[in-house]
Parts: sequence; structure tokens; C-alpha cells
Amino acid sequence: MINRIRALFARNEALSFNIETLSDHDNLYDAGMTSFASVQIMLAIEEEFDTEFPEEMLTRRTFASLANIAEAVSKLAKQAV
Repeated sequence: MINRIRALFARNEALSFNIETLSDHDNLYDAGMTSFASVQIMLAIEEEFDTEFPEEMLTRRTFASLANIAEAVSKLAKQAV
């Protein structure tokens, strides 16, 4: 799953950093992710995984790292079952 999320980042032109140089736990905001880019990523993830982030998950912490995003998507997938 994390590789699919990483691929979404790699395709996003709103990002000013190379996702391939970051670890799964690096802070994406420290790397240069903007609020606009986080919304773009959220929409791409929702489409890729056919899910929707509930309002309580729309936090900076959820999108702070690839690991956090993958954890959130896993939780959503478990709730959908």
C-alpha cells in the first residue's frame, strides 16, 4: 500500500520535493508539502483506494508522513469491510 501512495506523490506536480528521497516516516510538511498539495494528495488517495476520508481524519498529522497516510488508509479499508 505504501508504494501505491508513494507513486501518487511521484505523479503529483504540486509537490516541490522528490518523494523518492524521503523515508516512510519523514515529515512531508518539513520536506515542503503545502496545504494545497495535501488536498491534492488526499483526493488522489480517495480515488486510488475508492474511499473517503472522514472529517476527523482531515488533520495535519494524518498527512504528515507516508506511514501516517498508509495507517489512515488501512483503517478506512478495515471499516469498509
